[in-house]
Amino acid sequence: MLEDMRIVRWHEWDGPGLEHLLLQERAAEVSADSVVICSGETPFAVRYRIACNANWHARSVMVDVIGSGQTLVLAADCDGRWTRDGLLLPELDGVLDPDLTVTPFTNTLPIRRLRLSTGQSAEITTAFIDFPAFTVVANPQRYTCLEEGRRYLYESRASDFKRELEIDRDGLVVSYPDFWRRG
Repeated sequence: MLEDMRIVRWHEWDGPGLEHLLLQERAAEVSADSVVICSGETPFAVRYRIACNANWHARSVMVDVIGSGQTLVLAADCDGRWTRDGLLLPELDGVLDPDLTVTPFTNTLPIRRLRLSTGQSAEITTAFIDFPAFTVVANPQRYTCLEEGRRYLYESRASDFKRELEIDRDGLVVSYPDFWRRG
C-alpha cells in the first residue's frame, strides 16, 4: 500500500522535461496532483489532477495547459461511463482508466487496479488524452505482468507500440524506456 502522501519526480528520457507528482492515498480515495513540463519542438506545461476510488477506478480527470486557457474536465462513475465538461461520452463506455500522453503515472492505475500475477495479462481500453490537442479517444491496450511488483509489458492493441516498464513496490513507473525515468 502507498504511504499516505508521496512525492514522485520523473525526467524525460532525452531532454529537459520534468514531472512533479504529489500522490495521496486515503481510506476512500487516491488522488494525484501534478505539473509536467514537456520539451520538444513546441514546449508546453500541463497541470493535472486525477481522483480515483480506493480500488483505483478513476472518478475524475482535470487537466489544463498552463497559459493556454485550455482546460479539460472528465468525470467517471467508476462503472465505465464518462462525461466531458458535463456531456456524456458514449465512445468511452466501459472504459475505467484515463491515459495521459504526458505522464507515466497513468500506467499505475491499471497496474494497481488489475493486480496481475507473474505471467498474467489483461486487455483494457483507456480514455486516451493527447496533448496539447486535448483529444480524448478510446484506446485498446494490454498489460502483462513479467515479474510481480517489478516489471510489466505495456502494449498498444491499436499499433505495434510496446514498452517494458519497470515499477516500484507501489506500482509507480521507475523506467519507461525512451520516454520517462525516475529522478
